[in-house]
Amino acid sequence: MLHVMKPLVGISCCTKLFGAYGMPNHAASDTYVRATDLVVRAVPVLLPANGEAADLATLVARLDGLILTGSRSNVQPSLYGGPPHPDGTPEDARRDALTLPMIRAAIAAGLPLLAICRGMQELNVALGGSLHQRLQDLPGRIDHSTPIVPLARMRTAKAHAVRVMAGSWLHRIAGAREIAVNSLHNQGIDRLAPGLVVEGTAPDGTIEAVRVANAPGFAVGVQWHPEYDHDSDAISRRILESFGDAVAERCNPAARAAAD
Repeated sequence: MLHVMKPLVGISCCTKLFGAYGMPNHAASDTYVRATDLVVRAVPVLLPANGEAADLATLVARLDGLILTGSRSNVQPSLYGGPPHPDGTPEDARRDALTLPMIRAAIAAGLPLLAICRGMQELNVALGGSLHQRLQDLPGRIDHSTPIVPLARMRTAKAHAVRVMAGSWLHRIAGAREIAVNSLHNQGIDRLAPGLVVEGTAPDGTIEAVRVANAPGFAVGVQWHPEYDHDSDAISRRILESFGDAVAERCNPAARAAAD
C-alpha cells in the first residue's frame, strides 16, 4: 500500500530554562503542535532557536510551511532601532537570530508562512519595520495583554474586536468586516514594514493582521492566537486551514492541481 507523505511544517522554538539547574531548552507550546496535526494536517517539526548555526537553505528546501509562534520574550530593540527594553523584559537573542533571516528566506522561496503574535512582530522587524514596546503605555491605546492566570478560558477568551479591511485575505477568510479575537501581547507594530499590507486593526488602531504584498507564496501574520480556539471558533479554524491549503500545494502541487 502506497503511503502518502504528509507535508512538513516548521514551528519556531524559544530558548527556555527548565529543570532544577535551569538548563536551556528549546520549546514550543503544544497548541501549535496540535493545530498542525489536526487542522493544517502536516507533520510538526520543532525548529530549535540555534541562531547562526541554523542551515536556512536546508530548512527552506525541506519544509513545506513555517509557523512563527508567540512567546513571552520580545524581539531585541537593537534589531529595529528602538530604545533598550526595561530591566527584566525577556528577550531571546538566539531565536531572533534564527527567525528574522529565515522569514526573509522563506518569503523569497515562496514557503508558506503563518506568523502568530510575536511571530507577526518578527515578520514586521525582519522586513524593516519597528515595534511599540508597551502598547498600554501609549495614549489612547487599550491594554492588549492578558493577566497570567491558571484558567485557560480566561487567558484565551475574546478580548476585543478587529476591523477587517474590505477585500483583504482576512475578509475572504472571515466573511465579515468585524471579528472578535483573543489578546495576549504587550508589543505591537509601530512603523509598518515596506511590503506589508494591513489586513485588520483593533479599535485603538493597533495593527492586528498583515499580509506580505506580492509574496510568491502564502505569507500572513495575525497578532492573536488562532491555534488556541480552532476547535470552537470557525474563523480561527479557517485561518489555519487556509495556511494548510498553501502547505499542501507546496508539498504536492501536481496532486493539488488534479484535485481542483
